[in-house]
Amino acid sequence: MASWDIFCSVVDNYGDIGVTWRLARQLAEEHRQPVRLWVDDLAAFVRICPEADGAAVSQRQAEVDVCLWPRPWQGATAADVVIEAFACELPAAYIEAMGRRQRPSLWLNLEYLSAEPWVESCHGLPSMQASGLQKYFYFPGFTPATGGLLRESDLIARRDAFQADPAASLRFLEGLGVQPRANERRISLFAYENAALAGWLDAVAAGTEPTLLLVPEGRVLADVQRWAGKSLAVGEQVRRESLRVQVLPFVRQEDYDLLLWSCDFNAVRGEDSFVRAQWAGRPFVWHIYPQDEEVHLEKLDAFLALFGEGLDESLRADLVAFWSAWNGRGDAGKAWRALEKRMPEWATWIGDWQRRLTEQTDLAAGLVRFYTNWL
Repeated sequence: MASWDIFCSVVDNYGDIGVTWRLARQLAEEHRQPVRLWVDDLAAFVRICPEADGAAVSQRQAEVDVCLWPRPWQGATAADVVIEAFACELPAAYIEAMGRRQRPSLWLNLEYLSAEPWVESCHGLPSMQASGLQKYFYFPGFTPATGGLLRESDLIARRDAFQADPAASLRFLEGLGVQPRANERRISLFAYENAALAGWLDAVAAGTEPTLLLVPEGRVLADVQRWAGKSLAVGEQVRRESLRVQVLPFVRQEDYDLLLWSCDFNAVRGEDSFVRAQWAGRPFVWHIYPQDEEVHLEKLDAFLALFGEGLDESLRADLVAFWSAWNGRGDAGKAWRALEKRMPEWATWIGDWQRRLTEQTDLAAGLVRFYTNWL
């Protein structure tokens, strides 16, 4: 058993805290490791863990000690393993404490998720720091040569049981104020502001298949409201042709999984929901976080290249066209109409992809093993 400190600096979304909170819980609950999660924005944490106290300097949640990251830093004993999530900068005093230990801390920089080929060659490499400590770069990823993805040991079994029981999905959705209809396809929408949205909504509405679009509160809601021509509060609906849209409350992490499992198609954003959509085993599209000089599109293309290996060429072309349009390169409505016709093939492919991913070591187990091998 080792003590773990995970440092999370919340930038402007919920991806950073979403990943680190999920990782902290898994290390504590599955691997029985004592974990402290240092967070500099408890308001963001409370959104995904509603029972948390947004004013507490320290609190215990799900077997994790969640601590407000003090600025300036106030002393705390350095842990055996220290995770610097997404290149956030550790306090200088804490780095000094890491070096003063009889055995220095294992210092890990948990990097952003990427399918780019160079990740494999950089995963696990050390870098000597000015403090005299080595920092190791730990890359999540989609291949055995990377650090893997966050996946609880019972996740797939829980998902399968939920999806095999239609009543479970109905109970969950009804708890959110949704009244599903038997003939409706269900789609969830979680995205950043998206110029492609209106064209896609037009295409879905004009289609022949009745569709229920569930939109949790978030940044894309303003675009939905512009398309609808009216403001929409939580619980409110708007209908246009074949499309019925309903706004949902922002849900806790565990409930977001259930939402993904309850839908036939999921539009997701960022990193945490991107991974969870893959574990849902349902067709999905990823809105990648926009970066300067369109660097994010290189990451999008890298994932599509890996994801599409072995896929029927015409289906792969339709898939790439829609994902690209969703991320600003093309007509999303036109691309959707082509891809929608091939939904059964797409669903089968994603199921196969997800099963291949489960054969790899998950991120939390890989981190524990990395520490054990480092000792």
